[in-house]
Amino acid sequence: MYNILTLNKIAACGTSLFDKSKYSLGTDISDPKAVMVRSASMHEFALNDGLRAIARAGAGTNNIPVEKCSEKGIVVFNTPGANANGVKELVLAGLFLSSRRVPAALDWAKTLKGKGDDVPALVEKGKGDFTGPEIKGKKLGVIGLGAIGAMVANAAASLGMEIYGCDPYLSVDGALSLSRKLHYVKNPREIYENCDYISLHAPSTADTKKMINAESIATMKKNVRILNFARADLVDDDAVIAALKGGGMACYVTDFPTDALIGVEGVIAIPHLGASTPESEDNCAIMAANQLIDYLENGNITNSVNLPNLTMQMTGDAKICVIHKNVDGVITQITKVMADAKANIENMESKSKKDYAYTVLDVRGYERGLAAKVEAIDTVVSVRAIRRV
Repeated sequence: MYNILTLNKIAACGTSLFDKSKYSLGTDISDPKAVMVRSASMHEFALNDGLRAIARAGAGTNNIPVEKCSEKGIVVFNTPGANANGVKELVLAGLFLSSRRVPAALDWAKTLKGKGDDVPALVEKGKGDFTGPEIKGKKLGVIGLGAIGAMVANAAASLGMEIYGCDPYLSVDGALSLSRKLHYVKNPREIYENCDYISLHAPSTADTKKMINAESIATMKKNVRILNFARADLVDDDAVIAALKGGGMACYVTDFPTDALIGVEGVIAIPHLGASTPESEDNCAIMAANQLIDYLENGNITNSVNLPNLTMQMTGDAKICVIHKNVDGVITQITKVMADAKANIENMESKSKKDYAYTVLDVRGYERGLAAKVEAIDTVVSVRAIRRV
């Protein structure tokens, strides 16, 4: 029986995928084999020795101590692309809201309450304060062309915008999914200098934190509109506020309100609604559940942030799944253990991701205690033996 702890409410369409004869699922589970989480912070969470996997029903994993998990041989999954359409739609809404000054106009319209028959005339008199440009023909720069960024770029292109895109890690499949109208640039500076709108879809890394700062803003068009539906720390709030007040920026749309940003003229602060759609929550729950099931039952890894993707079918008596340091000589030691135990390796695959690697051996002639012998290797972090039923 696999114990699965849920730290947030997970959509039933996901939790229902777990076979009740194999899994015990709930919020009060002790000694879990896996955890399903959305936004709850796990940085103070006690990672028990039996914990094998954590599935984040969403793309970001800032709420999970990923490096600590790697050290303990815990696979951390996320669900990239599951909420992409929901975020894309809100980004498009942000484009229109920032251009046509819709939030400010709505707030002003509320002040007309009680003016009676004068309201129509007041509307005609005051509407000129809220004029704003159309997006058609304007230049949009998309920084980060992953699942969400690519969808934003393609949708904006279909609306008649001229698209610039930048992503140093753009994959071949990602490139093929992009509109042919997109101008691919190698440096964000080209986007800063040319674009009327900039939409951020980059991950939070040492290189991207506060990438939007006083220095980068100084290279942008005077009335630039910036949209941030990716990560709060990509933007220096103080620099944005200064640019808005000084006339160097027309609008900042963010899905990550802070006390400093709320109420600042030119800021549209949305309360983190990017993935807040029933469709996104369902997609994330289903993807997270399927990834956990496939890993726990078959040892296959898909969409892990700390270990490589690896899928292998079992043909022998057992699969030996080994998480180890990505250093020389480990595989030689593992295969020697197999040879000494007279276990025949039918198939073997090994892939690495940064400091860690995942090696799976499909063996015939498995005997109890073999996994423990592999785990005794110094550079091995954890081992699981999945026996044929």
